[in-house]
Amino acid sequence: MTFSLPIDAEANALLDRSALAVLLGLVLDQQITMEKAFTSPYVLAQRLGHEPTAVELADFDPEALLAIFAEPPALHRFPKAMAARVQEVCRVIADQYDGDTANLWAGVRTGAELYKRILALPGFGKQKAQIFVALLGKQLGVRPDGWRESAGAYGDEDAFKSVADIVDEESLVKVRANKKAAKAEAKEAKAAKAL
Repeated sequence: MTFSLPIDAEANALLDRSALAVLLGLVLDQQITMEKAFTSPYVLAQRLGHEPTAVELADFDPEALLAIFAEPPALHRFPKAMAARVQEVCRVIADQYDGDTANLWAGVRTGAELYKRILALPGFGKQKAQIFVALLGKQLGVRPDGWRESAGAYGDEDAFKSVADIVDEESLVKVRANKKAAKAEAKEAKAAKAL
């Protein structure tokens, strides 16, 4: 399956051919728009002049990487924190998965095992790990036994809860509507609890 997020074709093409780009998109997908998060790996490659490897980013001079992240327009709202997070994640891929991001899910037999591996990545909590399991299953065909259960509600067919469900503009609108409704519901519940 090919990525068809509502971003530049070149950025989608990078996601298609680079497991590292997909992982970095997930790493960056917080406190910025999904489009920005999943375009940033492409912009990073452009700024470097080539598609980086996990080993290269793991070993990159931290100040130089920060400068690349912070160059306008910055790759993230918080370039310092996210350059460091990208480097931490890449070190795990370099050290534990022979520098190959696809080894993160290669050979996993169960969704629980896949979830556990992803959850162990720096900056990945329960929700982000579930979204990544759902993204792998729905977009990349990585479907070990029990993957939907391990992805929680994000694994449901037609969930429209995360990037895992976005394949075009229509699905993006549905995901945004669901996120908006969930935020309103949470705000309402918090207000009711305060009474």
